[in-house]
Amino acid sequence: MTARPTARLRPTTALLAVAALAGLGGCAAAGADEPDGATGTVTVGTLKGQPHLFAPFLYEDFLPDGMEVEVVQFDTSPDIKNAVVSGNVDFGVTGVPSALSGVAAGQDVVVVAAAADGGSNIVGTTDITSVADLVGRTVGYPQGASQEILLRLTLEEHGVDIEELDLVNLPFSDMANALASGQIDAFASAELGPSIAMLDGAHQIVSPYDTPVGKVNIGLVTTQRLIDSDPELVQAVVDTHIEATEAMLADPEAWSSGVVEQFGLDAAVVDTAIGNIWPRWSLDAEYRAQVEALAEQMHGLGYLDASPTADEVIDPTFVESSTAGS
Repeated sequence: MTARPTARLRPTTALLAVAALAGLGGCAAAGADEPDGATGTVTVGTLKGQPHLFAPFLYEDFLPDGMEVEVVQFDTSPDIKNAVVSGNVDFGVTGVPSALSGVAAGQDVVVVAAAADGGSNIVGTTDITSVADLVGRTVGYPQGASQEILLRLTLEEHGVDIEELDLVNLPFSDMANALASGQIDAFASAELGPSIAMLDGAHQIVSPYDTPVGKVNIGLVTTQRLIDSDPELVQAVVDTHIEATEAMLADPEAWSSGVVEQFGLDAAVVDTAIGNIWPRWSLDAEYRAQVEALAEQMHGLGYLDASPTADEVIDPTFVESSTAGS
């Protein structure tokens, strides 16, 4: 896709238009296979209402003249990855596990930049003061997501057999309500559930980040076919992503305000969540090692048929060539 000069649309207009199309089956957004070259529009998928996947909403401030962005909102990270693979969107800011599952399944998906670390937590009622206290308790977890891996590894680090917990597979959006209603005693989840629960009286039981997987969570992905056909576009988007990520790091208050305004969320919840998120774009050795550790754990649990190496998942070329973050 080669972008051409065009009148810039208001992002909210583009967002609403494309989100509506996505709701009809995600079949009409301009993508890598059918680029909207006449308007120079790049399409980027991300999750609804998630501060750690907010960078695409800032892209319009940093794209080169003549390009514009349409942000397409999805409900899950696998949905974003599938839209990238199918060509319904050009890029996606999505969970690294979904990229790993795509690569392991032979799909065309490549991580070209990191997007955010953290955004996970293990919280529960205040009478649970240690990992050992989780034994015999009912604990919510999102099956197949990073947070399941973090929970399992954290339990191992503390010598607790996961079979001694009563695990309940729940959607992210149901975790806080399940805890508040007494259906579960604790949960491991992505934001915003942990922040909602903590503002409602729950507390962090243990940091989920003290394992070989670390804080790795979110990446910017595209396809090898787009890299091959239009590397200049990929470089422009990676440059834009780096600048947007740096803006989030430099001004967390503006980042929080933007999330609250965009999604109509409670400001206290968003502020609490942002305290548990570290925007990043670099693909350094630590990040690559954490991605491989995550892949190994997912493979060990049977979520991946193979354990991709970092070289099979990550293309650092565009981050290394960028001067946007220097």
